[in-house]
Amino acid sequence: MKYKRVLLKLSGESLAGDGEYGLSAEVLRSYAEQIRGIVEAGVEVGIVIGGGNIFRGIQGADKGFDRVKGDQMGMLATVINSLALQSALRAQGVQAKVLTSICMEPIGEYYSKDKAIDYLQRGYVVIIGGGTSNPYFTTDSASALRGIEIEAEVLLKGTRVDGIYDSDPEKNPDAVRFDDITFSEVYGRGLRIMDLTAFTLCRENGLPIIVFDMDTPGNLHKVVRGEGIGTLVHE
Repeated sequence: MKYKRVLLKLSGESLAGDGEYGLSAEVLRSYAEQIRGIVEAGVEVGIVIGGGNIFRGIQGADKGFDRVKGDQMGMLATVINSLALQSALRAQGVQAKVLTSICMEPIGEYYSKDKAIDYLQRGYVVIIGGGTSNPYFTTDSASALRGIEIEAEVLLKGTRVDGIYDSDPEKNPDAVRFDDITFSEVYGRGLRIMDLTAFTLCRENGLPIIVFDMDTPGNLHKVVRGEGIGTLVHE
C-alpha cells in the first residue's frame, strides 16, 4: 500500500443514497465493506463525515435559524452519521471507535490527538464526529484539521464524482478532469473542491488531497494502493 495512515472525508449527502435525507443501509454497507478492505491490508483509517443528509447549519440559517444554533445542530448530525457508520463497520467485523469533538460520553469518547493515534495504532477505525466543535467551520475544515493532527499521509475526499474538473461535469459534458493539480493551480483557476479554510490548512501543512468517487466499489482500495483514481492535489 502506498499510504499507511489516511483521513477519509465522507459526504453526509452520499449516505442518503437515492433519497434526499436520512441514511441508506445499502450505502453504509458498501462504504463499510470498502473500509474493511483497506483495514485488512494494514491501512490506519481516520474518518470525518458530513451531516448534510440530516441537517446543514447554513441552510438552517437561510430558513431563520440562528447560525450558531444551526451549526450546532449540524454537528449533532455528524455524530448520528458517525454512529451509523460505526455500526455498519462492526457488522463487517471491523473494530471502530467514535470520538467526538464535543463531550458527549457515553455516545462517543471525547476526542484528543493522542487517543485517536493510540486507537489507530491498535487497529481501530477512528470516526471523529462533531466537526471542529465550533460554528462557522465546515466538516471539510474538520477533516483537514483532524488529518493534520493524526499525522495522516493524505486526505481522501470521497465524493460522487471521479475527480476535479475544470468546470462542472454535470453541467458541461466537455469538462476536463485533472489527474493531478497543484494547490496553486486550484487557487489560480478558482476551483472549489472544498472550502478555502480547509484547503489552506492542507496546503500550509503539506497534506495532499485526493478527490475520488467513493460510490464505485473498489475505488478506495485502488486509491490507497496509489493507482490513478481521482485527482491528486499536491504542492
